[in-house]
Amino acid sequence: MDLDVLVIGGVGIDTVVRVPGLPLPDWETIHVEPVETYIGHTGHGVVLGCHLLGLEAGLADVIGDDAEGWWIRSTYEQLGLPLAIATHPSGTRRSVNLLAPDGTRTSLYDGRHPAGMWVDPVLWRDWVDRARHVHVSIMDFARRALPDVLAADCTVSTDLHDWDGDNEYHRDFAQCADIVFVSTSALREKAIDWIFASGRAQAVIAMAGADGSYVHVRGEDPVHVPAVDLPGRPVVDTNGAGDAYVAAFLTTWLDGRSYYEAAKAGTIAGAWACGSPGTHTDLIPAEQLMLLINR
Repeated sequence: MDLDVLVIGGVGIDTVVRVPGLPLPDWETIHVEPVETYIGHTGHGVVLGCHLLGLEAGLADVIGDDAEGWWIRSTYEQLGLPLAIATHPSGTRRSVNLLAPDGTRTSLYDGRHPAGMWVDPVLWRDWVDRARHVHVSIMDFARRALPDVLAADCTVSTDLHDWDGDNEYHRDFAQCADIVFVSTSALREKAIDWIFASGRAQAVIAMAGADGSYVHVRGEDPVHVPAVDLPGRPVVDTNGAGDAYVAAFLTTWLDGRSYYEAAKAGTIAGAWACGSPGTHTDLIPAEQLMLLINR
């Protein structure tokens, strides 16, 4: 099967705990609402978001031969989503997300795979050659896929998340992508200039949560795309909003639209994701996105 989007890395299990506020009070016991668990993480959000927006999307990743891993396999089979997996004894990635009533969160991430973990490149090689676009999550093993991705006839994106502009871990990913997504939450001055000077990026999308996003295109002045409020859909959970943004951006851009039109679509998709509890439980479908873009 040929793919519109191949995502390398980034599926796991999210446990969401709704807390009375952040930071937590210094109490021994805090009573919370029912704790919920979901299939989530960044790569899964991009794959599922692209799928719901009409693209052929698949995932190549490393998971555990454990209950969480089998849940992921079963879900992808039920959804009809292509999944290439390798297993590792360290198990399936997990996170515990503490969610405040205003939708803000703190994520406790258990990546669990050892640094430098070797993965047989057959995991991604066949699919890379049959994909229009490859989105590389910042899993350490995915770094080994970058030479194969760059050698293929495809465009490339990555999401650096809360990169500060200095952490060496993220730099390989930043340098290899045509489109770089990054949060403004920790981003230092001149980091975006470094991405353009050091890599092949044609666009850097700086996501700023309630302040919207900033579209930086090589050789052009940055453009602010404000956040949107969707009537009847208030913010209840920000988990997965960035992944929804990325999925809608890529879908729109791969359809031949401009970076700015893609950012508008991403903004709407991100706002939609904030209107439902859990991670990736209610990502925007193509028909709804088109309706909101044209309103």
